[in-house]
Amino acid sequence: MTFSDDFVVPTFSAVDPDDDQRWSTWPATTPTERGPRPFPSWIVTSAAAIDTELGIVKSGKEADVFLIERAVPADVVLNDGSAAACVLAAKRYRSAETSDFHRGAQYREGRRTRNTRDGRAMARGSSHGRAVQAGLWAWAEFEALGQMFARGVAVPYPVQISGTEILMEFIGDGVTAAPRLAQVTEDGAALWPLFEQVSEILLGFARAGYAHGDLSPYNLLVHDGRVVAIDVPQLVDVVSNPNGVALLERDCRNIADWFARRGFVRDVEQIFAECLGEVFGG
Repeated sequence: MTFSDDFVVPTFSAVDPDDDQRWSTWPATTPTERGPRPFPSWIVTSAAAIDTELGIVKSGKEADVFLIERAVPADVVLNDGSAAACVLAAKRYRSAETSDFHRGAQYREGRRTRNTRDGRAMARGSSHGRAVQAGLWAWAEFEALGQMFARGVAVPYPVQISGTEILMEFIGDGVTAAPRLAQVTEDGAALWPLFEQVSEILLGFARAGYAHGDLSPYNLLVHDGRVVAIDVPQLVDVVSNPNGVALLERDCRNIADWFARRGFVRDVEQIFAECLGEVFGG
């Protein structure tokens, strides 16, 4: 294990991790593998911490999301005032044998891999190519989360990345995940606060020059009245990707159509125009 420069030797617990546990992977990460500074105060950074897998939150075609508790054992003394426990979402992109990157081509337009061998393997869809692609998707999502979080867009804070696993802020109460926007029961005018927040998320991506690329009520979480966007590995550069404008329009239409079905009608063309204005107008 390679430790980072800020590693501090802790007073370790005598208890070793169980089968469903591991020592915290935070100390082994480099600065580029961690989220933007300043780190939130709730992140556990002690090398004495243990990661405990609590169960699966979501299973998808490309990745699975697990619930992880990162906690310092009770017999370990922390003298720096840092957090002793937190709950994280661990998004693990699937292996080459089990993943199904069905959306790849239209989102990868404008992106290139520097390694020509890797690029050829990805084009052929070989096992090596699929493994490379899984790593690229993980890094794409980690970097997108960091960039958008730093810009104030409502996304989970990306704690760290290790291989094809991203640890990020868990959106929910305790160990209960926040519901998706599609699950809310409000309708009509009561949806106004949620619509305003979703619009700001769309505009926040657009100000950075991006479209989410797959935005829908199923990848927007609502926690204590706050909307948070998730699943951003396919974040699309609207200018450099030839599909960019079309994907931005689809994001806007998906959202407007859902709100309209719930009795809150807004002009999708106006939403789209505002987003285009942010992308091209600065």
